[in-house]
Amino acid sequence: MNTQNNRRIVVLGNGMAGYKFCEKLIAKQLGSAIPFTLTVFGEEPRIAYDRVHLSAYFAGKTADDLALAPESWYTDNNIQLYLSDPVIAIDRDRKEVRSHHGHVVPYDYLIFATGSSAFVPQIPGVDKDGVFVYRTLEDLDLIRTYATKARHGAVLGGGLLGLEAANALLDLGLEAAHVVEFAPRLMPRQIDAAGSAILQRRLEDLGLQIHLNKSTQQLTGDGVINGMQFADGSLLSIDMLVISAGIRPRDELAKRSGLDVHPRGGIVVDNFLQTSDPAIFAIGECALVHSMIYGLVAPAYDMADVVAARLTGTEREFQPFDMSTKLKLIGVDVASFGDAFAEGDDCRTVCYENKAKGVYKRINISADGTTLLGGILVGDAAEYNQLLQVCKNKTILPPDPEDLILGNRGGEDVPGAGVMSLPDEALICSCEAVTKAQLCHEIGENGQTTIDALKKSTKACTGCGGCTPMVKDLIQAVQKQQGVYVRNVLCEHFDYTRQELLDLAKINQLTTYGAVLDTLGKGDGCEVCKPAVASILASLWNENILEKDRAPIQDSNDRYLANLQRGGTYSVVPRIPGGEITPDKLIAIGQVAKQYGLYTKITGGQRIDLFGAHVGDLPAIWEQLIAAGFESGHAYGKALRTVKSCVGTTWCRFGVQDSVSFAIEIENRYKGIRAPHKFKSGVSGCVRECAEAQSKDFGIIATDKGWNLYVGGNGGAKPQHAHLLVSDVDKATCVKLIDRFLMFYIKTADPLMRTATWINKMEGGITYLKAVVVEDSLGIAAELEGEMDALIANYSCEWKAVVESPALRQRFTHFVNAPTLKDPTVQFAPMRDQIQAQDWIR
Repeated sequence: MNTQNNRRIVVLGNGMAGYKFCEKLIAKQLGSAIPFTLTVFGEEPRIAYDRVHLSAYFAGKTADDLALAPESWYTDNNIQLYLSDPVIAIDRDRKEVRSHHGHVVPYDYLIFATGSSAFVPQIPGVDKDGVFVYRTLEDLDLIRTYATKARHGAVLGGGLLGLEAANALLDLGLEAAHVVEFAPRLMPRQIDAAGSAILQRRLEDLGLQIHLNKSTQQLTGDGVINGMQFADGSLLSIDMLVISAGIRPRDELAKRSGLDVHPRGGIVVDNFLQTSDPAIFAIGECALVHSMIYGLVAPAYDMADVVAARLTGTEREFQPFDMSTKLKLIGVDVASFGDAFAEGDDCRTVCYENKAKGVYKRINISADGTTLLGGILVGDAAEYNQLLQVCKNKTILPPDPEDLILGNRGGEDVPGAGVMSLPDEALICSCEAVTKAQLCHEIGENGQTTIDALKKSTKACTGCGGCTPMVKDLIQAVQKQQGVYVRNVLCEHFDYTRQELLDLAKINQLTTYGAVLDTLGKGDGCEVCKPAVASILASLWNENILEKDRAPIQDSNDRYLANLQRGGTYSVVPRIPGGEITPDKLIAIGQVAKQYGLYTKITGGQRIDLFGAHVGDLPAIWEQLIAAGFESGHAYGKALRTVKSCVGTTWCRFGVQDSVSFAIEIENRYKGIRAPHKFKSGVSGCVRECAEAQSKDFGIIATDKGWNLYVGGNGGAKPQHAHLLVSDVDKATCVKLIDRFLMFYIKTADPLMRTATWINKMEGGITYLKAVVVEDSLGIAAELEGEMDALIANYSCEWKAVVESPALRQRFTHFVNAPTLKDPTVQFAPMRDQIQAQDWIR
């Protein structure tokens, strides 16, 4: 390697790979005697941003939020940055590049980081208006603008980006969003047929319409797309299409410059990422290494490290990279690792499939049952990090390998399943190539015992973020190994756990944040401790959360007693216990919705949500709803949301108990009770389980002899079946046990911890919980029941308190100096039938 001085390095491309190369080079140069200058040319008008989380742009993130570093970072590190100025010519003899705007820059080493572009198949009509690709922030801006006049959208391609693009169409308010895939299943390269079927059902439940085995022959329409014509003769009517059918390496400049380029695309490089010109390297999605294009961020980052090391005097080769990945597609976990499709005589496969909850898990095990070969997870990928490490490090499997995906079923830890069982060289953070040994050293030797500290010292958790749960487990495991008693303190302002702080606030009769901070804390507080203390105070005293000094410490939704929606408006959700409602109350909701122009939707929890309310209108809306007999549904709070019910013996011929009456009684009993996280319930009138009680934080199912009580269930992104706490108890006993269960959860769970996770992390699990709640092993049952009675007795409707208090009512304005003026920047999406009516009139 040439060690001449004054190395001039030019980087072509300012995407994630180009940025990471600059970051790595600067870090390595600190320990190198070789000086260099850095020049970066970017084609896009923006500084480098996070393409992995591109879809977050539609969820409210800004370009600044997605930026990998502020623009000042380039200046601070003496990097000459040219944006909107791609290099168009390379003179390899003179070793200089010429940009679109005419800048001529010499180089000693040139780094191609030009990435890839969206592959657009040559389908007749693909150049029509209304056809887009999903690749850059500019693409997303174009899609967002066009979507305002579209109603039916489709995405061509059922891979990762295609499904994210389809969700974006739903988020943008299109009436229908279709996914068209040539293959017989979604994500054919990542998951098998069974996993794909589960994923498809989950996505269809969210509103996507999936079309498989479809070959698009042409796009119809006169200049503007209006349909997709398929080879089987069918036609899909649409007025907008997003193409996400794969990528093509950006190798055109390399080809013009005479570098070796593969006939099917990609700049050919060796194991050091060096091209056919020894002064030129290629990294990221433009590089063809090991006969393949790597389309993930982790290998691109590793390529950047390999080249940066070589240019600063250290040589290492780029090794074949593991393409295991964990994704969250529209809220649905999807992961594959190792040999996900392994089969044959050398493999044994264990599968778990729960169609009711949309969960599929598959692990492939060696024929002798000792090693994990690979697997697939859909709907619940909580075990992904541990499974990946077990697979990569060939860790010996437990006697019952199915425990790896079915979990701790007998109360004991699964052998070999803990993070400390991994070898030191295990790669915990693949994005930044951080090993277990590095993290253990930082935690144990350097005292870096927080995620933020480890981010700064190792850059772990700063890429895709998928390693964060395992890093947290490693922090606790290392400290426990050192004999350190790990106290999960709230934050730097309180040297107490949530449980300790709750007990101390109760003992000292502290009812405001100021009193808690003055007596038990230090400093001014932060965004971590403020909402946590707010929750503690509400759980202790159940006083109005907006009075005294409590309003400023609430989360934004609690502060306005309504959920903030995209566009700046709020939603209003009145409580409808058990889903039972009178015609007069239905009419009242309709009148409010018409008067204030609100979008109405029946929720999955059997109530009606009204979207689009301006903050200044909230008290007036609540006033009308309260007059009609409604009260706050606490859809904004970490509190009881709903108690879902079937119709039970009231109407159903299968019902054995009156589930509706019991659901109403339960909801009215626990309404307004604040907890570490939101909690939900369900009451089913028979074992047919129409209220889905076993997926709730606590659920009740009728039997011929009484009621079965289940606890610790969880729906959503990480579904979990609830545990049976007691069987065949009478109604009074059931309520008493729920009192105990909820108060024990409120007093001992960490902030923002759902009941399912609380039980999972509890030493002894459900066995211990039964001992405390049912058998009263700690002798605190009467205390728990009394505390719950006190909270219930102190309940009052928060909406009503605002309506009746002029001081509280004044909080609900967009502009303090013009309280009747509405925010002109607020966006409101009309209901679909209103859009259709407007189109019909036109």
